[in-house]
Amino acid sequence: MKILLAVDGSAFSKRMLAYLSTHESLLSSTNSYIVFTVQPALPPRARAALGKGIVETYYAEESEKIVAPVTKFLLRHGIDAKTVWKVGPAGASIAKAASEGKFDLIVMGSHGHGSVINMVMGSVATQVLAHCKVPVLLVR
Repeated sequence: MKILLAVDGSAFSKRMLAYLSTHESLLSSTNSYIVFTVQPALPPRARAALGKGIVETYYAEESEKIVAPVTKFLLRHGIDAKTVWKVGPAGASIAKAASEGKFDLIVMGSHGHGSVINMVMGSVATQVLAHCKVPVLLVR
């Protein structure tokens, strides 16, 4: 099975990893994994002031802070996962990556806000579910 692990460095991503570790069929060396994170775009004026090189370095460093603990966790379980990061809106980026990469499953943590908060603020999980045809496992 080809699995996209969408992570953001939060406690909810850690809960998702804990859930995986208790489900042998989801955390197995027979599966293929991509650890995926999305960085929000810096404002255009900030990007222009800093320059392309500095901005790219910033995105890469921030992404590495998020994916490094996840890849370390997976390596402890005998899994050598590839990491990918993108810049943009998280929900749409995750859904697009899952569809284009022909993944069998997306696994991600969810903050578990109620529907009223989602109506007002939206949620990455809600956006992924709305834009994606790939099955999504949300861990709360």
